[in-house]
Parts: sequence; structure tokens; C-alpha cells
Amino acid sequence: MTWTQWLIFFLIVQVIHGLGTWKLYIKAGRQAWEAFIPVYNAVILMKIINRPWYWTLLIFLPIVNLIMLPAVWVETARSFGKNSNKDTALAIVTLGFYNYYLNYFADVNYIENRELKPKTASGDWISSILFAIVAATIVHTYFFQPFVIPSSSLEKSLLVGDFLIVSKIHYGARVPMTTVAAPMVHDTIPVLKKKSYLYNDNFEKRNTSWVNKLQLPYLRLPGFEDIERNDYVVFGQPADTLRDMNDFNPDRNYYKPIDKKTNLVKRCVGIPGDTLEIRDGRVYIDGEINELPDRAELQFAYEVTFNREIQSDADVNRILNVMELVDIDDAISRGLTPGSFRVNAASDKAIEKLRVHPEVASIKRVPQQKDTYGNIFPRDPNYSWNTDQFGPIYIPKAGTSITLTAENLPIYKRLIQEYEGHKAYAKGNQVFVDGEAVDSYTFKKDYYWMMGDNRNNSIDSRYWGFVPFDHVIGKPVFIWMSIDGINDGISNWSFRWDRIFTTASGEGERTSYFIPFVLVILGISIFNRWRRRRKAKSQ
Repeated sequence: MTWTQWLIFFLIVQVIHGLGTWKLYIKAGRQAWEAFIPVYNAVILMKIINRPWYWTLLIFLPIVNLIMLPAVWVETARSFGKNSNKDTALAIVTLGFYNYYLNYFADVNYIENRELKPKTASGDWISSILFAIVAATIVHTYFFQPFVIPSSSLEKSLLVGDFLIVSKIHYGARVPMTTVAAPMVHDTIPVLKKKSYLYNDNFEKRNTSWVNKLQLPYLRLPGFEDIERNDYVVFGQPADTLRDMNDFNPDRNYYKPIDKKTNLVKRCVGIPGDTLEIRDGRVYIDGEINELPDRAELQFAYEVTFNREIQSDADVNRILNVMELVDIDDAISRGLTPGSFRVNAASDKAIEKLRVHPEVASIKRVPQQKDTYGNIFPRDPNYSWNTDQFGPIYIPKAGTSITLTAENLPIYKRLIQEYEGHKAYAKGNQVFVDGEAVDSYTFKKDYYWMMGDNRNNSIDSRYWGFVPFDHVIGKPVFIWMSIDGINDGISNWSFRWDRIFTTASGEGERTSYFIPFVLVILGISIFNRWRRRRKAKSQ
């Protein structure tokens, strides 16, 4: 729905609330009109049910309000003497319309100074759990979100099994757009393996289903910095082609809501207004090579030739284990030949070590050749691009215009249609947008180009193109846990202690703050225990 439609819906809800509670407001010593004034009626209701003012804010926060509204319905009933389990169930299952019964038909009296503490241990436990979920949902949605690295696309920089804290305040938190969803989970409920949200992803019904119309328009809170070139960024897969992380199909969309798309983390190598080109796997911006931070290590495929015939896999491992190369076993199994083999992912540092090894005759980088069609973005045979030779391509900036032709339409067609909501097509040499012939197009949004450092093992913008800013989730700032072998079963787990409690990015050697963190927590615990004992002695 649009903001205008949501405003109308909101006003209708206020009328429904007023009609169902105005007599209750009077019985509580308030005026009937106070039940009808938007937002103000919620402030007064919090006073009536003896709950803090900030509950008013919570009932207007998407997702959080799915917990808070039932709590308010129950508390309203209890404020008028309806405390039984039956009353509680009726308040919830009728979606608050139980108040109509209390307002017009029940003989109830307002209890001004009622006991707010739950009368049973189970009630106290449930209340504590619910508000812990509310607090965690607020932090998860608007401040910080945990994220685990699922793939090796940023290997050497961010590793598989790194558990990240992603800041949403850096670039501004995105207000949830899917209004009916489970709190603190993304697109799937763990264990149940079911969708965590109410949404119809059928193409034919996505614009007509009442479920989809419950989507809020895009809104982002202010941030305190812009995305800079070479930042790590967590974002939702644009024009989502992943039913899950193992089902990549570039020509099929699943039409997930923007805030429920597959979460990925990559390095932003191109920002709005850049002209980007890839030569031999390395990124150039406006003709200049993109210099990465010192912690970053690009990885490419190499063919290694020995001075003698390879006798066994052990020969290769003996030489390469000390070189800290990635995917050694995979490289051996795929490319082992007498005298040479192919390693699929090796950093510049590792290759330099390998070059001086006495048994190595030569090392050859094996990029894809220029003008070789690689079936990547924009997937048009007129663009003979591949993962190593790509572009140049302009990354759109909001408010800028380009000349739009039948030749460059394949580059910007998905952007215009999927992200900016216009129908675009070409007839002969003429381009049409929303049925009108055009020769230029002005972009509405900022776009970014995301890539992995492991250039031969990263599905990134080279495959699916531009990332709109409204798909951006946040900035990884901290690694709070790191487990080697995270995907190999718990018996194969090994903690990377040197990475635990380290910054996700930065210059120089990585520094762990784990010991200082433990000491701070221990100090706080000891201080609180001492304070409690001192307070007990003084009483």
C-alpha cells in the first residue's frame, strides 16, 4: 500500500478503536472524545491501563506491535475486572473486538489501582519472555543484527564461520516493510522450515493479493555515514534468484519482499556515479585501479607447474600447506595432472611464497580472455563480458540522467523495471518506458556494485548487476565469534581465537578484544555483587 492508503487505514482503525472503547474511557474518568483522537488516544489508554508512556511508541513499531497490541487488549480487559484465562483468550482471538462487548454490553467498573504483577509464576515467566522478545526485536531491527558468513566469497578477509555484528545505524536502519512476520528471524522459521512472514510470492498475484498490500512503503531512518568504496556491506539479494543459498538461478526471480530477500555480505567496490571496469579480475574505477585496504587479499585461480612429475596428492599438500592456499583439496581433485595442477583460490601473498619454492617451475594466472562471453550480467550476447573482463559500466546515481538506447537497455532494463517500477522495452532502435518513446532516463535511486575478494568463487554483481540502496541492511563492524569448520558438523569445529572480538575491517594486524571484554564483564559482575551485599548490610 502507498503512504496515503496506510493513512486512510490508520484513520479507520482509530474510528474502530473509538467506537469500541469510548464508554470505557468515560468509566475511567476520561472524556469520550479522547478515544477518537489518533495517537493521543493511545497515550490516554496507557494511563488508563497503568502502563508506561513508551508503550505508545511500541504499538506503532512494525513487528513489535504484533506483540504489543495483544498485550494492550488484554491489559484493557483486566483494567475493567476481566482477569480470567477466558477473558484473556477472548481479548486475543477477537483481535481486540472483545472491548466492544465490554463497552456496550458488560456491566464493568474501572479498577484504578489494580495489581500489575502477574498473579502466577507462569504468568510472570510469560510476561518476562514477551518483553525480552520485544527488546531484542527493537535492537535487532533498528540497531544491530547478528550475521554469519555462509560462503568463501570474502575469504582471507572475512572467513566462513565468522559471526558478525552488523550495524544498522551507520547507513540508517530500514523500517520493516513486511508488517506481518515473526520477530528476530529472517525469511524462514528455524526447525519448522516455514516462511516467517505473510506474503504471496506468486508473480500473478503479487500486485493484487491482499496479503501483499499489507507491505509498508520503503522508509529508512537517518544514518551517520554513507557507503564508501571498499566498505563491507550486508544487503538483500537484488531481483532475488535464490530460493536458498544453494539454489542459484540468474534467470528466475522469487519476488520476495525487499526486507525478506536473501542476505549477502560483499565488498562495495563501486558507488553511485562511478564508471567501473574489470581487467584480469581487478577493478578499475574511472580508469584507475581500485586500491583495497591492507587486510584485503584478492584470490584468483593459478596453474602451477613443478620441476618434476607429481607422484601423489601428498606431494602437493607437502608443498602447499605452508602456503595457506584455499581450496587445496578441491584444486587437486579437479586439476591434478602430471607435473602441474590448478589451484582455484590463492592470494597474492601465497603465490609470492610459492614462486620461490625450489620444486616450482612456473606459476601462471589463468584469467578468462577478453571478448569471451561469460553468461553473466547483463546476459546479452552483444556484451562479450566475463568475470575477469567486464565493462566499463556506469553505476547510476539518483537524479542523474543517461542516454537510453536499444544497445544499453539490457544493462539498465532490470533496474528500471524491478527496482524503479517502470515497464521498459525496445522496438527496433527505439526505447519505450511505460509506453512512451524516450531517448534518456533519470534514475530515482542510488546503486552500488558489490563483489567478493575471492574472485573465482563469488556470485556477486557480475552475475546480477546493481544493488539499490533500499536493499542495503547495514555495515559489519565486529566479529564476536569465529568457528573453523562451521559447516562440517560440531565435532569438526575449531575456534579461531585470534579473530574472536575483533573489528570486521580496519588497518594493520587484527587485534582481539576478547580478554578485555571478559575482564570488563567480570569486573561489572563483581561490582554488582559487592553493591548488593553492601545494600543488604545497610538494611
